[in-house]
Amino acid sequence: MKAILLSLITGFVVGAIFRLLKLPIPAPNALAGVMGIFGIFLGAIFVEQILKLLTK
Repeated sequence: MKAILLSLITGFVVGAIFRLLKLPIPAPNALAGVMGIFGIFLGAIFVEQILKLLTK
């Protein structure tokens, strides 16, 4: 939980700095982009769990 909170705070600060400097935000601005990143994360977790099951 601590890592999630720190990630959220860091992302918030970076987003604010980028906006103040009038730079484009370094993150997908569409739901499809966010879901793609989430899908990559889920795929990695899935493979990790399958490998754990196969190596027992």
